[in-house]
Amino acid sequence: MQFNRLLFAAGIALAATTMTACNNENKQDKPAETAASKDIKGENVTYKSDSLSMQGYVAYDNAVEGKRPVVLIIPEWWGVTDYVRGRARQLAELGYLAFVVDMYGNGKVAEAPDSAGAWAGAFYKDAPLAKKRFDAALNQALTYAQADASKKAAIGYCFGGAMVLNIARLGEDLNGVVSFHGNLPVIPTTKEALKAKILVCHGEADGFIKPEEITAFRKQLDSLGASYEFKSYPGAQHAFTNPDATANGKKFGIPISYNAAADTASWNDMKAFFKTIF
Repeated sequence: MQFNRLLFAAGIALAATTMTACNNENKQDKPAETAASKDIKGENVTYKSDSLSMQGYVAYDNAVEGKRPVVLIIPEWWGVTDYVRGRARQLAELGYLAFVVDMYGNGKVAEAPDSAGAWAGAFYKDAPLAKKRFDAALNQALTYAQADASKKAAIGYCFGGAMVLNIARLGEDLNGVVSFHGNLPVIPTTKEALKAKILVCHGEADGFIKPEEITAFRKQLDSLGASYEFKSYPGAQHAFTNPDATANGKKFGIPISYNAAADTASWNDMKAFFKTIF
């Protein structure tokens, strides 16, 4: 916890401890829904951010004709893993074109908390860099014929949840963003800049998010008259959407666990939220 406090003071606090909850060993792609479709097309995608090669992932239902809303996904601090690819396929089954953002470049996937924390920390210190990486992925996603450029959203898990909230406050032109058990940084923004509606899916028993952080986060959004929802799920600890969180909690000695009820409830809340913004 002392390490976490030191990082927070440096501006990258929650990058190294709160995101430990995110699982890089998940082997269960569809915890919330299991209605797999043989028509779901998923593939790795190479694109550029300046001169850096990025390795993302796209998924959509090949049996559906016409354009559809675009949903970008920023993964946990581990990078583009099977877990987040599974979430992209779930979104494709719901009728969206889903695109996973490679935040680090070159398809880097962290195998240990120290490297993951160092890589993620750069984006807590430099929010515009996160937006730049996000924009590169969004531009790539919009090249698909199925993409409806007028309907765009982003979701994020843990580190990714914090990033979608920051990107929205930096003025990204999105219909909405959803944070799943993400930390709650507060960065400067204005009412004019904040275009996206916001849904925060938070575990009520999340020991990594202090009450004063929630207060500061909500106070900022309230002061701007922002359109947002803050959902808390009783008994849910950090990383509640991740099926392997319980095992990881024991492995790393931290208070995290999977919560099937909160996983399903938050996914349903996201679906309802999307219906209001698209």
